[in-house]
Amino acid sequence: MKQLVIIGAGGMGRTVYDIARECVGYGSEFTIKGFVDDNLLALDGFDNYPPVLGKIAEYQPEEDDVFTFSIGGDARRLCIENLVGRGARFINLIHSSARIGSNVKLGEGNIIAAFTSLGADCRIGNYNMIQSYTVIGHDAEIGDFNRIDTHVTCVGGIKIKNETTVHTGAVINHKVTLFDRSKVGACSFVIRSVREGVTVLGVPAKKI
Repeated sequence: MKQLVIIGAGGMGRTVYDIARECVGYGSEFTIKGFVDDNLLALDGFDNYPPVLGKIAEYQPEEDDVFTFSIGGDARRLCIENLVGRGARFINLIHSSARIGSNVKLGEGNIIAAFTSLGADCRIGNYNMIQSYTVIGHDAEIGDFNRIDTHVTCVGGIKIKNETTVHTGAVINHKVTLFDRSKVGACSFVIRSVREGVTVLGVPAKKI
């Protein structure tokens, strides 16, 4: 039985703990060992969680350990690469209510939360967090280290590169590409591609 270690023990870490307990394979392929967090007291005052096992930079992966993450921003990539360099292996967490279409290709270390839909023939890279009730359309291409929040709609065929953030309720329209490190504000309707590092907001979404 694999032992799941969650990076980050804050509010999102506790949320990922709940997601993991409802994922395909929980109890049969993996159990939850605990968290790693630079704040060793992160769970003080919160009951019924497994322990903080140590600091991220100091934790040495053990033979049966597998990993997932809850942290975002630049810190996510740094922490994941640090742990992978010490032998950590990341698994996909796929909520039991998620719909996975035909021929979907998933990399490693992704979180696919409750009631999310991945359309036919879409491709998802590595270390992405795709949150609840989000729809990824057919033939969409999503790279690595992206955060896609709840109730987002990605129309079929869109492209999301790497390290982007798409906030709650946004719609990414046909033929749109979100380039590296771009950001989309909540409830925005994106009708044109967003250049690298640019933030857009509104209906239709415009650079801010």
